[in-house]
Amino acid sequence: MSGKTLRDKLNGVIRDVPDFPKPGILFKDITPVLQDPALCREVVDTFAEQVGEDRVDAVLGIESRGFIFGMMLANKLNVPFVIVRKAGKLPFRTHRYEYSLEYGSAVMEMHIDAIQPGWNVLVHDDLLATGGTAAAASELIHLQGGKTAGFFFLVELGFLPGRKKLEKYSGKILSLVSF
Repeated sequence: MSGKTLRDKLNGVIRDVPDFPKPGILFKDITPVLQDPALCREVVDTFAEQVGEDRVDAVLGIESRGFIFGMMLANKLNVPFVIVRKAGKLPFRTHRYEYSLEYGSAVMEMHIDAIQPGWNVLVHDDLLATGGTAAAASELIHLQGGKTAGFFFLVELGFLPGRKKLEKYSGKILSLVSF
């Protein structure tokens, strides 16, 4: 794979799975990326480089694929890793945020002591589609007095309005590959 850009490498291994999780959906499967340790390191290194001189006090990963690179990035940056999960999955007291989906609504939760007031928190998930889940994570950060430092994604579905939905929050929006 030498000589190829990270984008080329990711485009070469992320596979399409038609009709998953339901008919008409073309799922972007990142599991082949996870089978390549060198590629995973390159992804994390690229994310860390993009943080640059920006102050990041924590990385927040969104359930569940956001935990993978989010945790690795937090370790690389030597900052805490915070998780956001679907309702009822966290064992301690939580803040909840309900948000609209195109087919109803969903609730995300975060432990009440996960973010310190004034922290700059970088939100990470594997995929940016409509932006609803990432926006909900940002709202949970704000509920605890934190600030959104930005949003980092492995994949972006550029034909959906996710980026536009996140523009109202401060910080950069980065995706390594777009479809």
